[in-house]
Amino acid sequence: MKPSSRKSRALKFVLLIGVMSFFADFTYEASRGIIGPYLALLGASAFTVAFVTGFGELLGYAWRLVSGGLADRTGKFWPITIFGYVIQMASVPLLALAGSWQMAAVLIILERFGRATRNPPRDVMLSHAAREMGYGWAFGVHEALDQFGALFGPLAAAVVLAFRGDYRLAFAVLLIPALVMLSLLAVARLTYPHPEDLESTPPNIEAKGLPRVFWLYLAGAVLVAAGFADFPVMAYHFEKTSIVSPSMIPVFYAVAMGVSGAGSLLFGRLFDRFGIIILVPLTILSALFAPLVFLGGFWAALVGIALWGLGMGVHESIIPAAVALMVPVQRRASAYGLFTAGYGIFWFLGSALIGYLYSVSLPLLIAFSLVAESVAIPLFFLVRRQTQSKVSV
Repeated sequence: MKPSSRKSRALKFVLLIGVMSFFADFTYEASRGIIGPYLALLGASAFTVAFVTGFGELLGYAWRLVSGGLADRTGKFWPITIFGYVIQMASVPLLALAGSWQMAAVLIILERFGRATRNPPRDVMLSHAAREMGYGWAFGVHEALDQFGALFGPLAAAVVLAFRGDYRLAFAVLLIPALVMLSLLAVARLTYPHPEDLESTPPNIEAKGLPRVFWLYLAGAVLVAAGFADFPVMAYHFEKTSIVSPSMIPVFYAVAMGVSGAGSLLFGRLFDRFGIIILVPLTILSALFAPLVFLGGFWAALVGIALWGLGMGVHESIIPAAVALMVPVQRRASAYGLFTAGYGIFWFLGSALIGYLYSVSLPLLIAFSLVAESVAIPLFFLVRRQTQSKVSV
């Protein structure tokens, strides 16, 4: 295949997977915005809501270790990806039929399981296309489409609730984007049965294990994740202090998602041009969200949320792009599974600690967030030193 033809096919594949992710995020992010009150309506306690959602997230990240390793060992990237997407897309509209909070809880956890199953093998297939068009740009384009789905999905659910006030109808309506997503998945599977053919560089079949630079990068990334607050904690702060009105809190989240999506495109380009070193100024900038959100007024909090969204864009576009450069092709699924599992678990633990510190001392909360992210910066310098020759292509 000619280089120009391979690059064109790679771009089309990235766009197709990106549109798939748009509808997938439209579906499950819309549901995640309303599952809390829906569980409460079904009789669940506040503790049950927190446990179900927290356990679902923890399982969703930990299971990636299994799905990534399985994809590497079997080479069944498409079957594992398809299985995960079907489980995830079926779980969301089925919430409309849940007769109890227990059944709803099972479906919520199944949705996270499906997402964890399909992510590592899907990212490996994306990485094959990314080789031809630039890892940062490819993952940036994909993440931008992904985040725009996360922006419009919750707004669509809000419209249904505003006009009908029916949670079951809101979940049922999400069957439409779920079916669109699964249809696109079938098209992608038939059109690109062997995404590995998009990558011109043959795999390094002699490489074993994961290199030291990967572990350095993982250490830096989990520190950043630990200091990065989850949005519900910030939303709780806004409502408790009345800095932001309840009706404006979803708008703040939409702003964060918009910044994240747009930032993914920009950061992807910057990564391809400057390499991993771009993480240093972006980490410093995004770390400023903590003092702005937790100590500032309305406008400072809005700027802080925008910086938080910027950080999300950095994490979701540059992180997978950089991992693809660090590990052998045949170990990418395991690397993605391990990396995202570690990242997600430390984000979960860090958010729990931030939630605890919120009730103790806001200055301590902010200090923890800033220190955790700052300690990651020297590690990124070390990573840059070891990958500079590979990244600057």
